[in-house]
Amino acid sequence: MLNVHEIIVRPVRPFEEPQYREQMQKHHYLGFLPKIGETLWYIASWHDEWIALLSFSTPAWKCRARDRWIGWDFRHQYDRLHLLTNNSRFLILPDYHVPNAASRILSLCEKRLPADWQASFGHPVVLVETFVDPQRFHGTVYKAANWIYVGDTKGFRRTSQGYSATARSPKMVFVKALQANVPSLLSQSMIQPVYRKGGPKMMLKAEQMRSLPYFFRDIPDPRRAQGRRHSLPTVLAIATAAILCGMRGYQAISDWAESLGQKARERFDCRREKGRSLVPSLSVIRDVLIRVDPVHLDRALQRWNQAYGTEDHSLAMDGKTMRNAIDDHGHQTHIMGVVGHRSKASYTQKKWAC
Repeated sequence: MLNVHEIIVRPVRPFEEPQYREQMQKHHYLGFLPKIGETLWYIASWHDEWIALLSFSTPAWKCRARDRWIGWDFRHQYDRLHLLTNNSRFLILPDYHVPNAASRILSLCEKRLPADWQASFGHPVVLVETFVDPQRFHGTVYKAANWIYVGDTKGFRRTSQGYSATARSPKMVFVKALQANVPSLLSQSMIQPVYRKGGPKMMLKAEQMRSLPYFFRDIPDPRRAQGRRHSLPTVLAIATAAILCGMRGYQAISDWAESLGQKARERFDCRREKGRSLVPSLSVIRDVLIRVDPVHLDRALQRWNQAYGTEDHSLAMDGKTMRNAIDDHGHQTHIMGVVGHRSKASYTQKKWAC
């Protein structure tokens, strides 16, 4: 008689993969799922006999029920999807459907998944999701393992072209946090470096930081003269540096500015008060970025990029037609952009109507 306390869960070894694929294709109603992106395969064994197979794959791009439970902003979502994984397959092999075995296997897998994921892909995983077809199952195993039911999908499925045009059977969505305070971690404006994949977009040198305000010195200040506490070049330099380092959104830019040390603040020529350099607040940053002339800002950024950016020997041009963007004369609006092949920098963008 199978003793659930003697079950062992471990990753599939390379020489075992053909057997794993064969068993999954033979016994799972959805068949075998190939490795796409970051994927880990597991087996559960009892006295060296395989009793279950599991697969953890890349998560869904979009899932309203999951995203609502997390509470993250769409601006951060795609930069943090690597912190999620999807339990895409869970198969109990025939002859081993015994009470408590499935929830025991799932629990053992959850305990070792974070360390295995870090070792395999070089970054943490903090949340697992899964989709259950209610026409076949009730999600009993996941409920027994303390997963949280967060709602249902709309029934659309992912295809090579995006998503299917028609909805099929909606799926139940379950999630399991692998550490405490996962919604707070994933939804905050700026996450710690350990959770970032591939590091920041750019690491600014001291010289580059000191030079940024200089390139913005000729831009007209759109603010009233009364009450200006921070110079326009300093605010624009800090916002630009934050974006170059991977920040997205006003709150993330503000958090990045607050994290700057005193030496970094001095390089941006921040105002001093009582012997300390102060950074502009969130409201100041937002106000400046909303009101500054985008043409002047674009020219200043191009000059800075020419001085410090990667040299491009070839350029790529791409155009877009803006949907529902009609000018006063009834003409459709088009956007043309020029991007460097090597630096990925945008050299210019032009808008016209025809």
